[in-house]
Amino acid sequence: MAMTPHVLIVAGSDSSGGAGMARDVETVSAFGLRSCLAVTAVTVQTHAAVEHIEQMPPELIAAQMRAAFAANPVAAVKIGMLGTAAAVQAVCSVLAANREVPVVLDPVLASTSGRVLLEDHAIDVLRRDLMPVCRLVTPNLIELATLVGTEPAKDEEGACVQGEDLLATVRTAVLVKGGHAHGGHANDVLLQPDRRAVRVEAPRVDRGMRGTGCVLSSAIAASLAQGLPLEAAVRGAKRHVLEHLRGAR
Repeated sequence: MAMTPHVLIVAGSDSSGGAGMARDVETVSAFGLRSCLAVTAVTVQTHAAVEHIEQMPPELIAAQMRAAFAANPVAAVKIGMLGTAAAVQAVCSVLAANREVPVVLDPVLASTSGRVLLEDHAIDVLRRDLMPVCRLVTPNLIELATLVGTEPAKDEEGACVQGEDLLATVRTAVLVKGGHAHGGHANDVLLQPDRRAVRVEAPRVDRGMRGTGCVLSSAIAASLAQGLPLEAAVRGAKRHVLEHLRGAR
């Protein structure tokens, strides 16, 4: 067990099991790896709404991360809900001592039902301090627009322009997710510094399942932990989400 690569999941819990840490652990396990955990928040939620949130103290988040690194061969980190600027800074403090480990950030800004999950003033801290040390950031169209300070893009071309703006600011790879777009396809676009854009195509599956962003980012982190290059990790994760949706349907 100790020699099996681990993915450190830094995220909030979801009492419904539909998103957050529950989805992350499930996904990492599907890739044959083990998870270790740093809980950032405990939420009370159903599949319809987030009813209550208790944020973990920043020093407790950092302590959990340090213990996970000390106990296990952590080969990748997946970060989800953080909640506060202090939590973002706590996470950054631990990652600074573990720079060789690839980090995938799913910038969770709000729940599917619309509940704010990251303080407004924490967005600048996330963009300035955390994103530059990540291997990949995976915003959906709404999150991407918020991160660059504009309205959500109306098409893929507009989304890619916003993604390039974010890429230029944080200088780390950005996966522009098309799940919130319209049409028969849910295509994502991988943008990397000094490389051509790569479209990752998939048909749209009409299934109102929560947590697909958690599944995607965790699958990418698991693939990076197994040593795959970033583009291959993204493509494999996209296939995994598609199979997951088809199975759920």
